[in-house]
Amino acid sequence: MTAFAGGGDTLALEAAAAVRTAAQALERMRAHGSEGRGLSSGAMDLLMRLSLAGDDGLSIGDLAAAAGVSSRNVTGLVDTLEREGLARRGPDPQDRRSVLVRVTPEGRAWIEAFRTPTERAMAAVFHGFTPDELGGLRHLCLRLAANQQRLSEHLNAARETR
Repeated sequence: MTAFAGGGDTLALEAAAAVRTAAQALERMRAHGSEGRGLSSGAMDLLMRLSLAGDDGLSIGDLAAAAGVSSRNVTGLVDTLEREGLARRGPDPQDRRSVLVRVTPEGRAWIEAFRTPTERAMAAVFHGFTPDELGGLRHLCLRLAANQQRLSEHLNAARETR
């Protein structure tokens, strides 16, 4: 890292490498825990959001905004959830032009089957962490994500002005 940084401070680079390593480890755990259920982390995130929306469902736009991704990305993830029978699209009774996505009973069952192994895996991964450490880690990760979001918005705005 020192050579890459030109002899300068490497702490931010080392922190980024540690975050990447931790994220990859958690993703490997998630993939292992899904045991062939075949859902990406993005599809799982949408399924969880849909399960919390209840019978009302959510629009593609609302899902995209909540997940911080494009509507096109969400459309592909919803396609996957529909193929698996975990979600379905339907008309919005309030707006004929809009489509709502709702979790199916199979989707709710999938979540329930995934819940206990996930809770056990996360307890094992975070074994030895105090509640204060876990809260601090959560806070730091959310700050990191917020900083990245601000930087991304800045870079996109700069790109659009060229």
